[in-house]
Amino acid sequence: MAARKHDDDTIIAALTGRTVTAAAEILGLHPRRVAAHKARLAKVGIAPEHGLTVQAPEAFAMGKVTVQRNEKGEVTNTWARYSPDAERQLQFMQEAVKAMLGELPVLPARATEPHSLNNRLMACYPIGDLHVGMLSWPEETGEDWNLEIAERVQCGAMARLVEHSPPCEKATIINLGDWFHADNMEGQTSRSKHSLDMDGRYAKMVGVGIKIMLQCIESALTKHGKVHVINVIGNHDDTGAMWLSHSLAGMYRNEPRVTVDTSPAGFMYFRHGKVLVGCHHGHSCKADRLAGVMAADRAEDWGQTTHRYWWIGHVHHQSLKDYPGVTVESFRTLAAKDAYASWGGYRAPRDMKCIVLDEQYGEVARHTVNPDMVKGEAA
Repeated sequence: MAARKHDDDTIIAALTGRTVTAAAEILGLHPRRVAAHKARLAKVGIAPEHGLTVQAPEAFAMGKVTVQRNEKGEVTNTWARYSPDAERQLQFMQEAVKAMLGELPVLPARATEPHSLNNRLMACYPIGDLHVGMLSWPEETGEDWNLEIAERVQCGAMARLVEHSPPCEKATIINLGDWFHADNMEGQTSRSKHSLDMDGRYAKMVGVGIKIMLQCIESALTKHGKVHVINVIGNHDDTGAMWLSHSLAGMYRNEPRVTVDTSPAGFMYFRHGKVLVGCHHGHSCKADRLAGVMAADRAEDWGQTTHRYWWIGHVHHQSLKDYPGVTVESFRTLAAKDAYASWGGYRAPRDMKCIVLDEQYGEVARHTVNPDMVKGEAA
């Protein structure tokens, strides 16, 4: 049977009131091709045999459909429910970020500070879930947290850690996810729709979150020759982590000393000599599976390295466990407990660390700062 090209209207007309086989004969197409067209149209809400002839709104996909028929089997009413098309909405978000980059300031290049930089060492700054935008009322939780405190504590901790770190040629800042407390105007988690305790409007949270990360990068530049930035995708900021990375990459596009990983992947990696580090938020993959994930994702690097680490967030407490070939460590957060964590009985200490990696020997030192050490310090 010779294949012929048809537009959607012709295919819909042929399918209306007919089986796939009958429509294929009219269109001069193989039934498998007609079935494929039918499936494609159904995804956007077009199913003429059920009375659905209008395409779903852009960025939405067909969800549940209720069809009412009369005694003859004819469609009398239909009720269609649409759900967000995650892939299309992500595309919209990426297009919006690219458009926004043209309005962001572009930071100029600057000379390296006159330190004697150590090429063997890399200073790493893993940042546990900061939850910028979260509100904690001390009368309820025992701890105070808002946008102003988040800025002061994170900026102060980063500056203190940079001060105590060795002057390495390379540094890596790893936001381990949930940098932002919310990912939408409604102040809800995207998956479960749990209402979150928010301090102010979404736009205000965005501004403060970007400002804090800029300070972290600028602090690192005072001590290190090159700074690499990784923003891991968390369960509180699925899209926020991605537009944060693209925004930073645009702002530092004229600064060769700063690189930003803009990958949308859930698992991110960097290497330093014989050291391989994987970064993941920790919400979608159990710790005992991470060794296999790393070996599969980075087979060549796995074979060429002897010190391998996974650094994760999400749980807000410190843990460290060795698995075959890799060590998995979760990090604490500088953020206070919100009402949910307080009522849940979570009471882990709060801190941030700088981990120093030797290109041959792996971790050789670490420094720790807690919120009490930066009380009252200006951002």
